[in-house]
Amino acid sequence: MRGLMQNFPLHENSILDHAKKHHASREIISRSIEGPIHKTNYAQIHHRAKQCAQALVKLGIKPGQVVATMAWNTWRHLETWYGILGAGAVYHTLNPRLFPDQLNYIINHAEDQILFLDATFIPIMENLAEKLPNIRAYIIMADKTAMPKTKLKNALCYEDLLAAEDGDFQWILTDENDAAGICYTSGTTGNPKGVVYSHRSNVLHTLIAAMPDVLGPGNADSVMPVVPMFHANAWGLAFLAPMVGAKMVMPGAKMDGESIYELLDSEKVSFTAAVPTVWLMLLQYLEGGNRKLPHLKRVAIGGSAVPRSMIEKFDKDYGVTVSHLWGMTEMSPVGTTGSLRAHHGELDYEDQLDIRLKQGLAPYMVDMKITDDDGKELPWDGKSFGHLMVRGPAVARAYLKGEGGEIVDEESWFDTGDVATIDAEGYMQITDRSKDVIKSGGEWISSIEIENLAVGHPDVAEAAVIGLPHPKWDERPLLVLVPKEGAAPSARAIKDYLKDKIAKWWMPDDIVLTDEIPHTATGKIQKMALREKYQNHRWTDEAG
Repeated sequence: MRGLMQNFPLHENSILDHAKKHHASREIISRSIEGPIHKTNYAQIHHRAKQCAQALVKLGIKPGQVVATMAWNTWRHLETWYGILGAGAVYHTLNPRLFPDQLNYIINHAEDQILFLDATFIPIMENLAEKLPNIRAYIIMADKTAMPKTKLKNALCYEDLLAAEDGDFQWILTDENDAAGICYTSGTTGNPKGVVYSHRSNVLHTLIAAMPDVLGPGNADSVMPVVPMFHANAWGLAFLAPMVGAKMVMPGAKMDGESIYELLDSEKVSFTAAVPTVWLMLLQYLEGGNRKLPHLKRVAIGGSAVPRSMIEKFDKDYGVTVSHLWGMTEMSPVGTTGSLRAHHGELDYEDQLDIRLKQGLAPYMVDMKITDDDGKELPWDGKSFGHLMVRGPAVARAYLKGEGGEIVDEESWFDTGDVATIDAEGYMQITDRSKDVIKSGGEWISSIEIENLAVGHPDVAEAAVIGLPHPKWDERPLLVLVPKEGAAPSARAIKDYLKDKIAKWWMPDDIVLTDEIPHTATGKIQKMALREKYQNHRWTDEAG
């Protein structure tokens, strides 16, 4: 016997339809690229998305074709996503932090037809345009008064384009399993690879993220996605906030501590999300002026591991709960969250913090395991290190055009490239990327754990640990530090700080200070670049 329920297609534009019908007047606040604060609501976003879809159809976009965006988080960028989807097309977010050669590659590889861009990024595209034969129009996301002069051929004004349409348009609804969006990996080795989300996978991912122990904002929340829409789908918040009817606050191009604080305060933001580097800037700004966060309740932090000191500072100084997230572009991106179980309420604060520092529990629809080098599944004992494997309805099964070959096994397990442990309660903890793990004397050392502890030192702004060849132990850890402004911590002071926090054989053999640690386009530490920089490093006499 088959079920007798309706086959309701999981199409992303149904989310915006729902928002318009049930949350029409809920506000979307943006810091515009021009500077002033802009206010709109879901009803207006819905209408303008339909105008956008109409304009794309008039420009010749067909279902299944790819339309790119290179833009900050604003109301216009939100409109373009739903407009592109509503035209039956596929949105492709371009990360402006990629190298020009990488941008050139992915625009051509995805076969982008039209490109929406903020004026900020016109110089980037002017330098690339001659290498992009498929792009038939560049739509500048501004009104006529703010339209800059540009050498781009067929540059169109976004607001003029929308004004020419009446919005009387029926969404072009493709199959729920058809492509909805493309996001490329950051390509630390080789060319970036395209992850292609379907309507179905994005809707299911939004439902995953909506769970209370994952992201879980509700209608009463004021949500600010600081994580860019060009970074792993803004962690799904561009779909999640309209789904629940939360107020949205879009920070635009200004990501400094002062600008972020201004919106957190003026728009009474209760939930926000970004990578740790953003919150380091915010915390430094808060400390510099004895400021508070009276409205903020929760902050989701992912992209890289969260230092213990950061969680403690948000908890104790500002009364803000940190949700520690882990995921990846190939997972749409949410994979786990470091939430507490019911019985953990009986634990003292430090023991609870030990749990919250882990990447956490997998929600329903995310399956995971760890394996050894031979593919044998390892026990969930919190001690066994293994390759982290995942599968689920929002996990990639292949890259665009088959790049990278077969990326899942016969049981659909995807190798994340992370090395992790999973404890008896199911809490997963990343110890390293498989390519970054330090193997010393036959044992593995977690660079991430050392980094997070080092950042807790009052004179340290950022830390990175890499493994370098060693004549006796194969590899030993080198700790690279960016000191806080005006500070110059000694190697001895750092080692004294770490000595009762890590195993003796984990202690970095050398510590070096630097002005800056290189990062990938998605904000992760670029350890390959660090290994190249320090490849000729000589261990000190006390090393080893």
